[in-house]
Amino acid sequence: MTSFHSSLETYRRDIGNALDAAFPATGAPESRVVEAARYSLLGGGKRIRPVLLLASGGMFGLSPDALVPYACALEMIHTYSLIHDDLPCMDDDDLRRGQPTCHCQYGEATAILAGDSLLNRAFELLFENCTISDSGVVLPLRIRAASRMAQAAGIHGMIGGQALDLRYEQEPADEKALERLHRMKTGALIEASLLVPADLADAAPPTLAALFRYSAAIGLAFQIRDDLLDATASTETLGKTAGKDANAGKSTYVTRFGLARAQDLLSNAISEARDAISDLSMAGYVTGFFQDMTAYLLERKS
Repeated sequence: MTSFHSSLETYRRDIGNALDAAFPATGAPESRVVEAARYSLLGGGKRIRPVLLLASGGMFGLSPDALVPYACALEMIHTYSLIHDDLPCMDDDDLRRGQPTCHCQYGEATAILAGDSLLNRAFELLFENCTISDSGVVLPLRIRAASRMAQAAGIHGMIGGQALDLRYEQEPADEKALERLHRMKTGALIEASLLVPADLADAAPPTLAALFRYSAAIGLAFQIRDDLLDATASTETLGKTAGKDANAGKSTYVTRFGLARAQDLLSNAISEARDAISDLSMAGYVTGFFQDMTAYLLERKS
Protein backbone atom coordinates (compact mmCIF):
# COMPACT_ATOMS: atom_id res chain seq x y z
CA MET A 1 0.00 0.00 0.00
CA THR A 2 3.00 2.34 0.32
CA SER A 3 3.15 2.73 -3.46
CA PHE A 4 -0.59 3.34 -3.53
CA HIS A 5 -0.42 6.11 -0.93
CA SER A 6 2.48 7.71 -2.79
CA SER A 7 0.50 7.64 -6.03
CA LEU A 8 -2.58 8.97 -4.22
CA GLU A 9 -0.69 11.93 -2.80
CA THR A 10 0.87 12.67 -6.21
CA TYR A 11 -2.55 12.67 -7.84
CA ARG A 12 -3.92 14.94 -5.10
CA ARG A 13 -1.04 17.38 -5.40
CA ASP A 14 -1.35 17.56 -9.18
CA ILE A 15 -5.11 18.08 -8.95
CA GLY A 16 -4.70 20.82 -6.33
CA ASN A 17 -2.21 22.67 -8.53
CA ALA A 18 -4.46 22.32 -11.56
CA LEU A 19 -7.52 23.57 -9.65
CA ASP A 20 -5.59 26.57 -8.37
CA ALA A 21 -4.66 27.48 -11.95
CA ALA A 22 -8.12 26.76 -13.39
CA PHE A 23 -9.96 28.98 -10.88
CA PRO A 24 -7.50 31.80 -10.12
CA ALA A 25 -7.90 34.58 -7.61
CA THR A 26 -8.85 38.01 -8.93
CA GLY A 27 -8.72 41.62 -7.81
CA ALA A 28 -11.93 42.47 -9.65
CA PRO A 29 -15.00 43.78 -7.78
CA GLU A 30 -16.51 40.27 -7.78
CA SER A 31 -13.45 38.94 -5.97
CA ARG A 32 -15.36 37.99 -2.81
CA VAL A 33 -17.34 35.32 -4.69
CA VAL A 34 -14.12 34.03 -6.24
CA GLU A 35 -12.47 33.98 -2.82
CA ALA A 36 -15.40 31.99 -1.41
CA ALA A 37 -15.29 29.50 -4.27
CA ARG A 38 -11.53 29.02 -3.84
CA TYR A 39 -11.99 28.67 -0.07
CA SER A 40 -14.12 25.58 -0.63
CA LEU A 41 -12.38 24.29 -3.75
CA LEU A 42 -8.85 24.42 -2.36
CA GLY A 43 -9.66 23.72 1.30
CA GLY A 44 -8.62 20.08 1.34
CA GLY A 45 -10.78 17.05 0.76
CA LYS A 46 -10.09 13.50 -0.35
CA ARG A 47 -10.24 14.27 -4.10
CA ILE A 48 -11.53 10.74 -4.68
CA ARG A 49 -13.38 11.56 -7.90
CA PRO A 50 -10.59 13.32 -9.81
CA VAL A 51 -8.07 10.78 -8.50
CA LEU A 52 -10.19 7.95 -9.91
CA LEU A 53 -10.49 9.83 -13.20
CA LEU A 54 -6.72 10.26 -13.53
CA ALA A 55 -6.09 6.65 -12.55
CA SER A 56 -8.72 5.37 -14.99
CA GLY A 57 -7.20 7.47 -17.75
CA GLY A 58 -3.76 6.15 -16.91
CA MET A 59 -5.08 2.61 -17.21
CA PHE A 60 -6.07 3.45 -20.80
CA GLY A 61 -2.73 5.12 -21.54
CA LEU A 62 -4.20 8.62 -21.86
CA SER A 63 -1.92 11.60 -21.24
CA PRO A 64 -2.45 13.76 -18.13
CA ASP A 65 -2.96 16.80 -20.40
CA ALA A 66 -5.98 15.10 -21.96
CA LEU A 67 -7.43 14.24 -18.53
CA VAL A 68 -6.80 17.28 -16.32
CA PRO A 69 -9.67 19.46 -17.68
CA TYR A 70 -12.13 16.66 -16.88
CA ALA A 71 -10.60 16.05 -13.46
CA CYS A 72 -10.83 19.75 -12.58
CA ALA A 73 -14.39 20.04 -13.89
CA LEU A 74 -15.44 17.01 -11.88
CA GLU A 75 -14.01 18.36 -8.62
CA MET A 76 -15.59 21.76 -9.24
CA ILE A 77 -18.99 20.13 -9.72
CA HIS A 78 -18.48 18.08 -6.56
CA THR A 79 -17.40 21.13 -4.53
CA TYR A 80 -20.33 23.22 -5.74
CA SER A 81 -22.64 20.43 -4.58
CA LEU A 82 -21.05 20.45 -1.13
CA ILE A 83 -21.42 24.23 -0.78
CA HIS A 84 -25.10 24.04 -1.67
CA ASP A 85 -25.67 20.86 0.36
CA ASP A 86 -24.40 22.62 3.50
CA LEU A 87 -26.80 25.59 3.15
CA PRO A 88 -29.47 26.12 5.84
CA CYS A 89 -32.21 25.31 3.30
CA MET A 90 -30.60 21.92 2.59
CA ASP A 91 -28.57 19.96 5.17
CA ASP A 92 -27.77 23.06 7.27
CA ASP A 93 -24.24 22.22 8.36
CA ASP A 94 -21.57 24.54 9.69
CA LEU A 95 -18.47 22.35 9.32
CA ARG A 96 -16.91 20.86 6.19
CA ARG A 97 -13.40 19.42 5.77
CA GLY A 98 -12.57 20.58 9.28
CA GLN A 99 -13.36 24.26 8.67
CA PRO A 100 -16.46 26.48 8.67
CA THR A 101 -18.72 25.83 5.72
CA CYS A 102 -18.76 28.36 2.91
CA HIS A 103 -21.99 30.08 3.98
CA CYS A 104 -20.75 30.35 7.58
CA GLN A 105 -17.56 31.99 6.36
CA TYR A 106 -18.97 34.24 3.62
CA GLY A 107 -22.74 34.40 4.06
CA GLU A 108 -25.51 32.49 2.32
CA ALA A 109 -25.85 34.68 -0.78
CA THR A 110 -22.13 34.63 -1.51
CA ALA A 111 -21.97 30.87 -0.91
CA ILE A 112 -24.78 30.27 -3.41
CA LEU A 113 -22.97 32.37 -6.02
CA ALA A 114 -19.68 30.62 -5.21
CA GLY A 115 -21.30 27.26 -5.90
CA ASP A 116 -22.90 28.57 -9.08
CA SER A 117 -19.56 29.93 -10.27
CA LEU A 118 -17.85 26.56 -9.74
CA LEU A 119 -20.55 24.72 -11.68
CA ASN A 120 -20.34 27.22 -14.52
CA ARG A 121 -16.54 27.15 -14.60
CA ALA A 122 -16.65 23.35 -14.83
CA PHE A 123 -18.57 23.53 -18.08
CA GLU A 124 -16.40 26.35 -19.36
CA LEU A 125 -13.44 24.00 -18.95
CA LEU A 126 -15.23 21.20 -20.80
CA PHE A 127 -16.14 23.51 -23.68
CA GLU A 128 -12.65 24.99 -23.81
CA ASN A 129 -11.24 21.48 -24.02
CA CYS A 130 -13.44 20.79 -27.05
CA THR A 131 -11.78 23.68 -28.90
CA ILE A 132 -8.21 22.43 -28.43
CA SER A 133 -6.84 21.00 -31.66
CA ASP A 134 -3.98 18.90 -30.25
CA SER A 135 -5.44 17.17 -27.18
CA GLY A 136 -4.67 13.70 -28.59
CA VAL A 137 -8.37 12.73 -28.44
CA VAL A 138 -10.72 13.25 -31.39
CA LEU A 139 -13.52 15.79 -30.88
CA PRO A 140 -16.50 13.37 -30.91
CA LEU A 141 -14.98 11.45 -27.99
CA ARG A 142 -14.34 14.65 -26.04
CA ILE A 143 -17.96 15.67 -26.59
CA ARG A 144 -19.15 12.21 -25.49
CA ALA A 145 -17.11 12.48 -22.28
CA ALA A 146 -18.36 16.00 -21.53
CA SER A 147 -21.95 14.89 -22.11
CA ARG A 148 -21.53 12.00 -19.66
CA MET A 149 -20.27 14.39 -17.00
CA ALA A 150 -23.20 16.77 -17.56
CA GLN A 151 -25.69 13.93 -17.23
CA ALA A 152 -24.02 12.68 -14.05
CA ALA A 153 -24.38 16.14 -12.49
CA GLY A 154 -28.02 16.63 -13.50
CA ILE A 155 -31.53 15.58 -12.59
CA HIS A 156 -30.89 11.94 -13.53
CA GLY A 157 -27.73 11.94 -11.43
CA MET A 158 -26.46 14.02 -8.52
CA ILE A 159 -29.20 16.68 -8.44
CA GLY A 160 -31.92 14.05 -8.70
CA GLY A 161 -30.27 12.15 -5.86
CA GLN A 162 -30.22 15.28 -3.72
CA ALA A 163 -33.94 15.73 -4.40
CA LEU A 164 -34.57 12.17 -3.24
CA ASP A 165 -32.45 12.81 -0.16
CA LEU A 166 -34.77 15.67 0.77
CA ARG A 167 -37.83 13.51 0.12
CA TYR A 168 -36.61 10.77 2.42
CA GLU A 169 -36.23 13.21 5.28
CA GLN A 170 -40.03 13.24 5.29
CA GLU A 171 -40.71 9.55 4.74
CA PRO A 172 -38.69 6.34 5.28
CA ALA A 173 -36.84 4.78 2.34
CA ASP A 174 -36.67 1.03 1.80
CA GLU A 175 -33.43 -0.63 0.73
CA LYS A 176 -34.18 -0.37 -3.01
CA ALA A 177 -35.10 3.31 -2.75
CA LEU A 178 -32.05 4.09 -0.62
CA GLU A 179 -29.74 2.38 -3.09
CA ARG A 180 -31.25 4.35 -5.99
CA LEU A 181 -30.88 7.60 -4.05
CA HIS A 182 -27.19 7.04 -3.42
CA ARG A 183 -26.42 5.68 -6.87
CA MET A 184 -27.62 9.07 -8.08
CA LYS A 185 -26.43 11.44 -5.36
CA THR A 186 -23.02 9.92 -4.63
CA GLY A 187 -22.52 7.28 -7.29
CA ALA A 188 -23.20 9.28 -10.46
CA LEU A 189 -20.08 11.44 -10.23
CA ILE A 190 -17.98 8.45 -9.18
CA GLU A 191 -19.32 6.58 -12.22
CA ALA A 192 -18.36 9.55 -14.42
CA SER A 193 -14.87 9.62 -12.93
CA LEU A 194 -14.23 6.10 -14.23
CA LEU A 195 -16.24 6.16 -17.46
CA VAL A 196 -15.22 9.57 -18.81
CA PRO A 197 -11.68 8.29 -19.49
CA ALA A 198 -13.19 5.16 -21.06
CA ASP A 199 -15.17 7.46 -23.37
CA LEU A 200 -12.02 9.36 -24.28
CA ALA A 201 -10.25 6.07 -25.01
CA ASP A 202 -13.26 4.72 -26.96
CA ALA A 203 -13.20 1.61 -24.79
CA ALA A 204 -15.02 -1.55 -25.87
CA PRO A 205 -18.47 -2.34 -24.38
CA PRO A 206 -17.21 -5.16 -22.08
CA THR A 207 -14.68 -2.77 -20.55
CA LEU A 208 -17.35 -0.12 -20.08
CA ALA A 209 -19.57 -2.72 -18.41
CA ALA A 210 -16.82 -3.77 -15.98
CA LEU A 211 -16.05 -0.15 -15.10
CA PHE A 212 -19.74 0.56 -14.60
CA ARG A 213 -19.97 -2.41 -12.18
CA TYR A 214 -16.91 -1.22 -10.31
CA SER A 215 -18.11 2.38 -10.09
CA ALA A 216 -21.59 1.36 -8.92
CA ALA A 217 -20.11 -0.88 -6.24
CA ILE A 218 -17.56 1.59 -4.85
CA GLY A 219 -20.07 4.44 -5.04
CA LEU A 220 -22.42 2.42 -2.87
CA ALA A 221 -19.57 1.34 -0.58
CA PHE A 222 -18.44 4.95 -0.22
CA GLN A 223 -21.92 6.02 0.91
CA ILE A 224 -22.46 3.12 3.30
CA ARG A 225 -19.06 3.80 4.86
CA ASP A 226 -20.08 7.47 5.21
CA ASP A 227 -23.25 6.42 7.01
CA LEU A 228 -21.30 4.13 9.34
CA LEU A 229 -18.78 6.85 10.12
CA ASP A 230 -21.53 9.39 10.75
CA ALA A 231 -22.92 7.03 13.38
CA THR A 232 -19.65 5.95 15.00
CA ALA A 233 -16.89 8.56 14.48
CA SER A 234 -16.31 11.90 16.18
CA THR A 235 -16.73 15.34 14.64
CA GLU A 236 -12.99 15.92 15.02
CA THR A 237 -12.18 12.76 13.06
CA LEU A 238 -14.76 13.37 10.35
CA GLY A 239 -14.08 17.05 9.80
CA LYS A 240 -17.87 17.56 9.68
CA THR A 241 -20.70 17.28 12.20
CA ALA A 242 -21.04 13.68 13.42
CA GLY A 243 -24.43 12.12 14.12
CA LYS A 244 -26.21 14.74 12.05
CA ASP A 245 -28.11 12.31 9.82
CA ALA A 246 -29.76 10.50 12.70
CA ASN A 247 -30.60 13.77 14.45
CA ALA A 248 -32.25 15.05 11.27
CA GLY A 249 -34.28 11.87 10.86
CA LYS A 250 -32.70 11.05 7.51
CA SER A 251 -32.94 7.65 5.89
CA THR A 252 -29.43 6.18 5.88
CA TYR A 253 -28.14 2.63 5.83
CA VAL A 254 -27.57 2.85 9.57
CA THR A 255 -30.79 4.59 10.60
CA ARG A 256 -32.90 2.25 8.46
CA PHE A 257 -31.12 -1.09 8.90
CA GLY A 258 -28.75 -0.81 11.86
CA LEU A 259 -24.98 -1.04 12.13
CA ALA A 260 -24.70 -4.80 11.54
CA ARG A 261 -26.82 -4.86 8.40
CA ALA A 262 -25.08 -1.76 7.06
CA GLN A 263 -21.72 -3.47 7.57
CA ASP A 264 -22.98 -6.53 5.68
CA LEU A 265 -24.16 -4.36 2.80
CA LEU A 266 -20.77 -2.65 2.75
CA SER A 267 -19.00 -6.02 2.54
CA ASN A 268 -21.27 -7.07 -0.34
CA ALA A 269 -20.50 -3.88 -2.25
CA ILE A 270 -16.76 -4.32 -1.76
CA SER A 271 -17.01 -7.93 -2.98
CA GLU A 272 -18.83 -6.75 -6.11
CA ALA A 273 -16.14 -4.12 -6.71
CA ARG A 274 -13.39 -6.72 -6.48
CA ASP A 275 -15.22 -8.98 -8.94
CA ALA A 276 -15.37 -6.12 -11.43
CA ILE A 277 -11.64 -5.44 -10.95
CA SER A 278 -10.99 -9.11 -11.68
CA ASP A 279 -12.85 -8.78 -14.98
CA LEU A 280 -10.69 -5.79 -15.93
CA SER A 281 -7.53 -7.66 -14.97
CA MET A 282 -8.49 -10.64 -17.11
CA ALA A 283 -9.04 -8.22 -20.01
CA GLY A 284 -5.39 -7.20 -19.72
CA TYR A 285 -5.63 -3.94 -17.78
CA VAL A 286 -3.31 -3.05 -14.90
CA THR A 287 -5.64 -2.67 -11.92
CA GLY A 288 -3.40 -2.58 -8.85
CA PHE A 289 -4.32 1.02 -8.02
CA PHE A 290 -8.03 0.19 -8.08
CA GLN A 291 -7.52 -2.85 -5.87
CA ASP A 292 -5.76 -0.67 -3.31
CA MET A 293 -8.33 2.13 -3.69
CA THR A 294 -11.09 -0.34 -2.87
CA ALA A 295 -9.31 -1.33 0.34
CA TYR A 296 -8.67 2.34 1.16
CA LEU A 297 -12.36 3.23 0.80
CA LEU A 298 -13.31 0.32 3.02
CA GLU A 299 -10.91 1.36 5.77
CA ARG A 300 -11.09 5.17 5.63
CA LYS A 301 -11.79 7.04 8.87
CA SER A 302 -13.20 10.28 7.46
